[in-house]
Amino acid sequence: MDSVTQKHKKDSKKGLGFYLISISSSRFASYGSARSPGDADDISGELMEELVKKNGHNVLGYELVSDDPSGIQKAVMDALQKEADIIVTTGGTGLTPTDVTIESLAPMFEKQMPGFGELFRYKSIEQIGSAVILTRAAAGTVGNKAIFCLPGSPGAVELALSEIILPEAGHVVNHIR
Repeated sequence: MDSVTQKHKKDSKKGLGFYLISISSSRFASYGSARSPGDADDISGELMEELVKKNGHNVLGYELVSDDPSGIQKAVMDALQKEADIIVTTGGTGLTPTDVTIESLAPMFEKQMPGFGELFRYKSIEQIGSAVILTRAAAGTVGNKAIFCLPGSPGAVELALSEIILPEAGHVVNHIR
């Protein structure tokens, strides 16, 4: 790592605010608009919350929404109004007709972070092999906030947060601010 990158990372903030959004029509049909992952039996949501807190950051909110473009966009627009620095969505990044997270959010991005999706897929090869071609994990910025769109599986959530998002969160926020 070069000295400029080391300095940016050293100056990175802890205690960032995260807003978590789980996107699942089946879970939404069972639990409605739950406001905590525990209320929705959401293993990936609980894992996101645990990892964010364990790494010294704050979870400012959680929302469960259906795989509906307007619902997804509304949840993210609401999260953008909060004090969150980073918004993480999980679910809806695959190839089924109901997977609409990327179509819903990518047009909102002022800047895309293609390196996130590329690195996530590269690291995922170890876990799922060539099936990695089915994920469309993505990230971008809106204003001075970062948005990360993750697949819904607990393995994907753990990999993305533990190995990519949390180690770089402060660095990302420093750059977009």
